[in-house]
Amino acid sequence: MKNWLRKNPHVRTIRVAAADLNGQPRGKRVPTRFADKVTTEGTRFPFSVLNLDIWGEDIDDSPLVFDSGDRDGVLKPTERGFLPMPWLETPSALLPIWMFHEDGRPYEGDPRHALRAVLDRFKARGLTPVCAVELEFFLIDDSGRNLQIPISPRSGKRRKAAETLSIRALDQFDSFFTDLYDACEEMDIPADTAISEAGLGQFEINMMHCDDALRAADDAWLFKMLVKGLARRHGFAASFMAKPYEDYPGSGLHTHFSVLDQSGNNVFDNGGPEGTDLMKSAVAGCISAMPGSALVFAPHLNSYDRLVPGNHAPTGVSWAYENRTSSIRIPSGSSSARRIEHRVSGGDVNPYLMLAAVLGAAITGIEDGATPPPPVTGNAYDADLPQIPDNWEAAIDAFETDPFVARIFAPEMIRNLVLTKRQELHYMQELTPEERVIIYLDTV
Repeated sequence: MKNWLRKNPHVRTIRVAAADLNGQPRGKRVPTRFADKVTTEGTRFPFSVLNLDIWGEDIDDSPLVFDSGDRDGVLKPTERGFLPMPWLETPSALLPIWMFHEDGRPYEGDPRHALRAVLDRFKARGLTPVCAVELEFFLIDDSGRNLQIPISPRSGKRRKAAETLSIRALDQFDSFFTDLYDACEEMDIPADTAISEAGLGQFEINMMHCDDALRAADDAWLFKMLVKGLARRHGFAASFMAKPYEDYPGSGLHTHFSVLDQSGNNVFDNGGPEGTDLMKSAVAGCISAMPGSALVFAPHLNSYDRLVPGNHAPTGVSWAYENRTSSIRIPSGSSSARRIEHRVSGGDVNPYLMLAAVLGAAITGIEDGATPPPPVTGNAYDADLPQIPDNWEAAIDAFETDPFVARIFAPEMIRNLVLTKRQELHYMQELTPEERVIIYLDTV
């Protein structure tokens, strides 16, 4: 880490930041000359900082605040090390950190540690998940009362229409996407294909598959930070909120994953299109955990505007082969690349909690040797299926009490997320729809 700063003497300040439950970066600005202290000793701030609501406020009845004296945790650098921050005018570096207790134990309320705990279960069985995420987002002109697509820097026009897989739509914002890919190279974020999506000013960028799920979550978290910051430098907003426009589809964050054994073999591959029994056990785990995990996949009030039938987002608990109306899809193609696509999450998720929920469900199904229900065929929206919770309050209640969730997340994580979301639910009900959009636009 020290070598990185020596090789980049132009860097004037650093940020140390951890992801809170909403995926918001929380941390400090530190002068570069004091960077050695941070890298060797870490830094400190209260445990409660990772358990703030969407406004950045303390949780009123959290035991982390006054009941415990608002004690400090110790935050240490992750293995990612320093990263440039290309969206800022001043040369700066970001140092991702995560939280521990004074005695070195991981803090179970830290989202990154929630994912690490799940990965430890894979490792104990000699297995390694390989993950890739697809991130959808909107470019938005939020300078007026109503949200709209930004004016194209090339044409000077505002095209108010969906442009699915349109090269023209990508080229309209060529300078933004060029800068974005250059910045991903600087930050070592493996951004792959970009497409225009079905929403108004909506785009998707896929990440390359990665055999380190912690790094995959890091990439998603950093990418969201980068896209939002870089868009502002270009004079408009970018948002991963689930549903900014009532009349257009919302943004998802789909996850593809396979699992390797110790010899590097894909344990989902049986040489044919159907996949192995172990793959089906992973599917069964994902199916069983889905209703209780909805709060992770749809963490905000706006999230549930996306989860409606016939709107390119799943609503029923199901799986299928090569079928995008199901919540779990087994893509076609080479058997060596046999994998599971989990399609429930919105773009507004915390990537660490989302991957912990998806992979935690899969390893639980594998541990149990579970068997899934039959795969659906045709339009899953028309099938008689168990349903994903369709409102925020029901999802909060389900997450708190679901026994499958309790096998994935630590009790402290479950308690903290439930307290956070109940507080947000209370205050969001007092706001107008327009005020809610303003809150979510820049935060998620």
